[in-house]
Amino acid sequence: IAAARGLWGCEDPSRWVVLAHHGEVVWAHAGSQGRLEALDRWYHKELLVAGSGWSSGEKHVTRDELERLLTWKVAFRPPLQQLVAANPPELVVRCSAAAFRLLPDVLTAVTELCARRSVGAATASAVLAAGAPEAADFMSHEAVARVSGLPAQQYILQHYRLYLGQMQDHAKALSQASASGPRTRQPAETALWTWAVGRKMCPGLLPDLSPGTVNIHVIRPAKRRRTQ
Repeated sequence: IAAARGLWGCEDPSRWVVLAHHGEVVWAHAGSQGRLEALDRWYHKELLVAGSGWSSGEKHVTRDELERLLTWKVAFRPPLQQLVAANPPELVVRCSAAAFRLLPDVLTAVTELCARRSVGAATASAVLAAGAPEAADFMSHEAVARVSGLPAQQYILQHYRLYLGQMQDHAKALSQASASGPRTRQPAETALWTWAVGRKMCPGLLPDLSPGTVNIHVIRPAKRRRTQ
């Protein structure tokens, strides 16, 4: 099953250690675009951990954070960036704060965020996953494509509802199976992204999930390029 379905079909939580290789996979994917690496670090290390609105008593994102998040998500598509910039800064804060207040009703919160220009279900899910990773899952293309049982991929609320349900069930099963499994669904999505992109860009870096493999720690990470 693991060989046929990849990481999603692997029921051994210890094999989700692909998260340890996320940085190497991002570097391989970014190529000469060093900015993509910086944006990925920003999302996972800064926004996710200490966003500007996380400690204010009412969670929200600013328009600048929304613009940077969209740049990270779509890998540099200027037309979408211009549409996000058309949203008044105070409206972004007010709308995102209202969306976070709607949690744990994730679908209603996504709908609230989608009322803003250029914000679709995938972008809305990234905002919510940054501020409430225990409740929401980022709807990345790579993760959605590897979740079994979903219809043809669409970036709409109905598709996100199906994806969210699958991720909730899967993360719960992994967490119950072992303490080493993903503790929140945001790391589970990141692991799926790392697996999908890593298998294309640097397959020798990732563990072998074929039947009968036991020791996955024998594969050493590739050397990171030196920091300039």
